[in-house]
Amino acid sequence: MIWTIIGILVLFWLLGFIFNVAGSLIHFLLVIALIVLIVKLIRK
Repeated sequence: MIWTIIGILVLFWLLGFIFNVAGSLIHFLLVIALIVLIVKLIRK
């Protein structure tokens, strides 16, 4: 489940770079997703 969310966020992040749509929001969400991923990997 978490991998699906991260994949979607990365896709939107790349689209934000290409089309410059909602750039700051997508970057913020991507940072949150990376923090969650790191925490999840550390706790394993």
